[in-house]
Amino acid sequence: MAEEKVATSRLTTETFSVEAVKVLSAAKEEPEWLLARRLEAWRIFEETPMPTLRDEEWRRTDIRGLKLNQLRPWSEPHGSLQELSPDIQAILAESIPEAAKIVHNGKGVYSAPRSDKNGGLIFTDLDQAVREYPELVREYFMTSCLPSTYSKFSALHGAFFSEGAVLYVPKGVEVEIPFHSLLWMDTPGQGTFSHTLIILEEGASASFLDEYYSPDLGGQSLHSGVVEIILKPGARLFYMSHQNWGKEVYDISAKRAVLDKDASLVWLGTAFGGELAKANVETLLQGPGSHVEMLGLYFSSGRQFFDHHTLQDHISHHAKSDLLYKGVLTGKSRSVYSGLIRVHPQAQKTDAYQANRNLILSGKARADSIPNLEIMANDVRCTHGATVGQMDEEQLFYLMSRGLPREVAVKLVIDGFLAPVLDRVPWEKIKSRIAALIDAKMPLGLGNGAQSQNSAAG
Repeated sequence: MAEEKVATSRLTTETFSVEAVKVLSAAKEEPEWLLARRLEAWRIFEETPMPTLRDEEWRRTDIRGLKLNQLRPWSEPHGSLQELSPDIQAILAESIPEAAKIVHNGKGVYSAPRSDKNGGLIFTDLDQAVREYPELVREYFMTSCLPSTYSKFSALHGAFFSEGAVLYVPKGVEVEIPFHSLLWMDTPGQGTFSHTLIILEEGASASFLDEYYSPDLGGQSLHSGVVEIILKPGARLFYMSHQNWGKEVYDISAKRAVLDKDASLVWLGTAFGGELAKANVETLLQGPGSHVEMLGLYFSSGRQFFDHHTLQDHISHHAKSDLLYKGVLTGKSRSVYSGLIRVHPQAQKTDAYQANRNLILSGKARADSIPNLEIMANDVRCTHGATVGQMDEEQLFYLMSRGLPREVAVKLVIDGFLAPVLDRVPWEKIKSRIAALIDAKMPLGLGNGAQSQNSAAG
């Protein structure tokens, strides 16, 4: 019987299919209600057309190079934390030493802390949360925050989610120790579907770092992630995601936060790696007095393609949102930023700001920036703007006239350009690691031959 089960597993997990969904759920020994959700998500995936360049959201983002039918949907768990590569060991060594950690690599969880059952605090991997806290997962996992109906890829995620982290902080609990989830992808030809679920009850506070890494895999791979954040009245969260995928990785992720009355969120995301990375980042300000600060930093090189879609959705009155995304582009890379501030009719006294700034360091790089407003209330303050331009030669001349070589002057200008976002990272080791990635992205001779592009403000 055991040999027959292995043979069936190998047969049905070679590609994405309803049989693969059933085998994955059975391998994890999931309850019937979760299998039913997976199958419903698979139905939605099959019925939803693949996005094309004819769709408004995707008309600048070409994913025809993604070969889903050539990817494996999941792999059998194996290995141990000590068997992970020296690269990931180095990342862990340069991490937040005091943080509670979960480390996983698409094939299994390697380190998961115990939850404080007496105090009600939960921080564990997704599989353990399903086993030990099924009611919590059943209530919040891909239900009202970000359901499988959100998109074609969120439906695929809902069918094949394989791992992730769950954080639950009870009412009034303020956690000083950070929480850290690290996903390491090391197998080409694999689809990885990580999920982060964060629930903070009334008056709770916490900080969370989500990291995503891989080496250059030598073959196409996919990460399709989902992040759900639910903040109850007065809850406060600092959440940061940081990705540095290797070459040939497609990263298509959806992230959404729902804020209740007087809840506060600082949301910071960075992007450095991958062949194509598309992130939808949305905040729904459902409660009066809620506040979000959305920050982004990206640095593309070579032929990389980064696409960021953001939404500041003002549903209730007296809420505030502040967004700043900054990007640097070199080589023949390209970025797309599209942001929307939406103010509902009842959301009077809204205060919203949105800015996207891009610095072009190559004549062949390109940045498209599309800020948008959709205002249905008459007593609001909303501002948006975007700039796309080359290195300021006057700034360089000033620095070089003080005896600095051009490359050093360029580095100082770039560091200053990105500082408003980078300085918000609260952990020095993480900040230093990102600064090293920025330095590694800057080839010799930067600043020569950059072409000015359009700029817009409103």
